[in-house]
Amino acid sequence: MGDSEYAQFMKELAGRYPKAKKIRIVQDNLNTHCISAFYETMSAEKAFALAQRFEFYYTPKAASWLNQIEIEFSALSRQCLSRRIATKEELSQEVLAIVKEREEKAIKIDWQFSIESARSKLNRHYQQVNAENAQYQKTQVPLH
Repeated sequence: MGDSEYAQFMKELAGRYPKAKKIRIVQDNLNTHCISAFYETMSAEKAFALAQRFEFYYTPKAASWLNQIEIEFSALSRQCLSRRIATKEELSQEVLAIVKEREEKAIKIDWQFSIESARSKLNRHYQQVNAENAQYQKTQVPLH
């Protein structure tokens, strides 16, 4: 999605919720997913007004595995979107039915990435923040 598509999408999204004081958006760190896209595609006055409608929360740049919403979209895609759906209304019904089913079943994500694994794999990032985090570096066991 380019700058103009992103800005247009956000404008349409804001239009769907005219009474909302703030619309909170969780999104990835893609370079086009930023307020500057608004200013590149509309007047400064309109861009500023649109930007004021949103509050952005960004997923971590180097850790897409943390993005649980991607997991939910993947489940939705496998259960519903892997086939052709004739109408927008039918698509809406199918998606809402699956979301409701997952909510009713209280579907949980089976998280298999332990704290120890995270510390080991992300150690260089930890060390950049605080040198004391070097303690999490994998230690090599000497071979005798």
